[in-house]
Amino acid sequence: MSKSLSEFAVDASRLVKRFGKLTALDGLDLIVSRGEIHGFLGPNGAGKSTTIRAALGQLRLDCGRITVLGMDAWERAVDIHARLAYVPGDTMLWPGLTGGQCIDLLGGFHGNMNRRRRDELVERFDLDPTRRFRTYSKGNRQKVALVAALACDVELLILDEPTSGLDPVMEAVFQQVVAERAEAGTTVLLSSHILAEVEALCETVTVVRAGRAVFTGRLAELRSGRATAVDAVTATALPGLAGIEGVDRLQTDAVPRGVRTTLLANVEALPAVLAALSAARPVQLELRPPSLEQLFLDNYIMSSGDQR
Repeated sequence: MSKSLSEFAVDASRLVKRFGKLTALDGLDLIVSRGEIHGFLGPNGAGKSTTIRAALGQLRLDCGRITVLGMDAWERAVDIHARLAYVPGDTMLWPGLTGGQCIDLLGGFHGNMNRRRRDELVERFDLDPTRRFRTYSKGNRQKVALVAALACDVELLILDEPTSGLDPVMEAVFQQVVAERAEAGTTVLLSSHILAEVEALCETVTVVRAGRAVFTGRLAELRSGRATAVDAVTATALPGLAGIEGVDRLQTDAVPRGVRTTLLANVEALPAVLAALSAARPVQLELRPPSLEQLFLDNYIMSSGDQR
């Protein structure tokens, strides 16, 4: 590997962890470069949370090594935790304390809390910090953990299903704040089942299946060579599209302004499809790259034949 450990926020190599007969990690590799928002994807039981627990120094691996901020995750856990903040998918804190008190205590664990940012985030997440933690809904419990983590000046944020329980408005606020922290130089490892959230925030992703990484790289690379969805409305039906090699799922429907044509076109077919559409002078035209959801499903299915 050409880069030094210090250039990676997280560097995990050939991680193996077994719980009795269950193999949670089966040679998993994960690289998170400093300054990026890295999406960590996989179904339940794929090994994401086990990997995160290893990065946090909460469990000892059977094999492999993971460093966080250039330090061994197991041997230097205390030093690492002073420089990162973590948000789990289900936050259970001190029931008798107020939300504000919980935020301040967590901030003391995470590192240096920016008080001005803390107050701003309480307002942006629409959180009442005077209520006792035991009275909060699941979504409000997550807000407490998010405010505490995002208000701290840390080098690394590890977020494991962080928006669980949040409504769509608060999910949007979360995305805005995480993007701001990344722009300020914070590295983010985001494990999420909400693929639209990952797609909005991450340029680089790792897809995990059965304890192993089946893809890691930039979203642009993941999309490379995949079919583009075409949706066009023309005055009349377009002849010849079915004969273009690389066109799939071709469908036509009558609409008030003419004929709606939808299809999938691979890279080789796209120029011919666009030429045919251009000649027909479409009144509406939309091109969509493959969604992260489809790419994830494709990689998940394609990898299934390689698993032991």
